[in-house]
Amino acid sequence: QVQVVESGGGLVQAGGSLRLSCAASGRIITSYSMAWFRQAPGKGREFVAAIPWNGDSTSYAESVKGRFTISRDNAKNTGYLQMNSLKPEDTAVYSCNVHFTQYNLDYWGKGTLVTVSS
Repeated sequence: QVQVVESGGGLVQAGGSLRLSCAASGRIITSYSMAWFRQAPGKGREFVAAIPWNGDSTSYAESVKGRFTISRDNAKNTGYLQMNSLKPEDTAVYSCNVHFTQYNLDYWGKGTLVTVSS
C-alpha cells in the first residue's frame, strides 16, 4: 500500500505564492508519475499539472501555465507545486495523484485547501 499526503495549503492574498508538497510513502517499488488536481467548491475535479518519474517533461492546464511549476525529488519521494501570482479562481482543494505506470495503479491524497482572497 502507498500513502500520499499533501501539505502547504492555506490562505493567501491574490498575487501571492504558496508551495504545496506531496509526500509518498509505503510500498514504493517502481517508478511513478505525479500529478496535481484541484476541485473548487461546487465544481468537478480538474487537472493542474503532471511530471513523469525522470522529470524530463511537464504538463500544465492552460489556466496555470506560466504561474505554477511542478517539480519532484525522487530521493525524498516528494513532489511540489510552486504556485505564484495566485488568483481567487485558484481557490480549491488540491490533491496529489501518484500513478504507477507498470501496474496502472493510482493513489490519491486527501488534499490540501488553498484559499485565495481578493
